[in-house]
Amino acid sequence: MNIIGLDRKPGVKGVAELLTEWITFRTQTVKNRLEFRLEKVKERLHILEGLLVAYLNIDEVIRIIRTEDKPKPVLMAHFTLSDTQAEAILQLRLRHLAKLEEMKIRSEQRDLDKERQFLETTLGSPARLKTLIKKELRADAKAYGDDRRTAIVQRGEAQAISEEQLAPVEPVTVILSANGWVRAAKGHEIDPGEAVYRPGDRYLDAARGKSNQPVIFLDSTGRTYSLSAHTLPSARGYGEPLTGRFVLPPGAIFTAVIMAPNDHRLLMASDAGYGFITSFEDLVTRNTKGKALLSLPKRAQPLRPILLENTSGHLLAAITNEGRMLVFPLNKLPALAKGKGNKIIQIPPRRARERKELLIHLILVPAEGTLTIFAGKRHFKLTCGNLTQYVGERGRRGKKLPRGFQNVDRLESEAPVQTPLSLTED
Repeated sequence: MNIIGLDRKPGVKGVAELLTEWITFRTQTVKNRLEFRLEKVKERLHILEGLLVAYLNIDEVIRIIRTEDKPKPVLMAHFTLSDTQAEAILQLRLRHLAKLEEMKIRSEQRDLDKERQFLETTLGSPARLKTLIKKELRADAKAYGDDRRTAIVQRGEAQAISEEQLAPVEPVTVILSANGWVRAAKGHEIDPGEAVYRPGDRYLDAARGKSNQPVIFLDSTGRTYSLSAHTLPSARGYGEPLTGRFVLPPGAIFTAVIMAPNDHRLLMASDAGYGFITSFEDLVTRNTKGKALLSLPKRAQPLRPILLENTSGHLLAAITNEGRMLVFPLNKLPALAKGKGNKIIQIPPRRARERKELLIHLILVPAEGTLTIFAGKRHFKLTCGNLTQYVGERGRRGKKLPRGFQNVDRLESEAPVQTPLSLTED
């Protein structure tokens, strides 16, 4: 604590030093109090001694007071009294000249003499003075103390507050452009596609989260990079290039941006038909050169990661550019921290290397849900019963979609509609 000590100067003092100075202060305070009381006791004893002289010689005292013009100096000379004692005798009232008053004076004198001896003994012995201080403190604690109101707990070593802890927590939308420029807009209502981009640049991807979360960027080699969301430039401008913060492999470009809580799972896959499930925290890294997460076969490209939330019982639908679709339970895909993953759908390796056949679409379908396939201006919906004809073991070749729907543009899945129960009277 930064306080003013006994030297009347401010200083930073610990508990031990504070208590030591307080004990010194308390000792001196008690000593001053005892010395003051001792002086008062001695003064009273001195007066009582003079009063006893007056009571023992009451007739002579009365005669001097009645006959002398200035009785005070006569009393002092006749009975060898001090000025204080003579003044006390002259201030006596007639009713105090009774025999009973003499007894009271002697009793008071005995009590004060005992107190004088106690005070002198205590002041002359440091040990007795400390004992008196301890007794007084215990008595005060018993009379005025109460139960402790603040808990004494052992805490860990103090840590410096990070920049993330000081930054306000608010929703943000992180926008990534095709040329690798990034920026963050406040709120989730913004449409990233309508944002203004630099000449020759365009919208690539966006992620929504909170300003205190890490942002993950995925490149074309399967490496991940991370930044704190609150460090990103505002969306009022064009942003800044990620190449100024990271060191990418030669020829690599950014392909996706991801935000999610650390315990969320993601589906990582490549267009060669391989993939696995991992957690968001496995994507985070402090290395400016990134983290090798998804191992890619030759000439393969990563697909955009899929966030997995409440996916119990879900199916995974995979479609290639040749219109082959395979559907299987999502839980058949392994959970890995990194690597190539397992085969999702069978694509001949040679055709994958030559970029002739690729995995282009992945989508989760809820249990008993429906899948809608869009091809140009046409679309058709596969219900739960119709999906069964495409269900197979993970890693199989899959089945061709109907003619006219093999060139798939996009997919949509819907959960089954819950029909409310109706109550009828019997």
